[in-house]
Amino acid sequence: MEYSTFGRHVAVDAWGVDFDLLNSAEFLQSHMVEAAEACGATVLSVQGQQFEPQGATVLVLLSESHLSIHTYPERGFAALDCYTCGETVDPQLAIDYMLSVLKPTTTHAKKLVRGLGEMQVEEPKMKQTELV
Repeated sequence: MEYSTFGRHVAVDAWGVDFDLLNSAEFLQSHMVEAAEACGATVLSVQGQQFEPQGATVLVLLSESHLSIHTYPERGFAALDCYTCGETVDPQLAIDYMLSVLKPTTTHAKKLVRGLGEMQVEEPKMKQTELV
């Protein structure tokens, strides 16, 4: 069987996020698994690290690739990214989910289209979906 190399990689710098939301690896892990499931990805494993005196890193390994976050609560900043291979899982949905949880005041984002030759850089359509 031959697989497509096509993939999309959305990276977001999120600013103005509440300290407590960014300073809990456990909280982030739970929501990142939900974000991965919301975009239709298959979660293989989850790694989280709580740092002292503050900060967290969470990596969700997906069958389709990954979802990650690195936080700097003292600066209200999170570096968030999601890369997925193939056409069926849209990484933007996972990013939108996490932005709904984090509620940043400012975001800066790029989307890379990968695996087709020269990488294409696009401006993603960002939206903070309402969680039900």
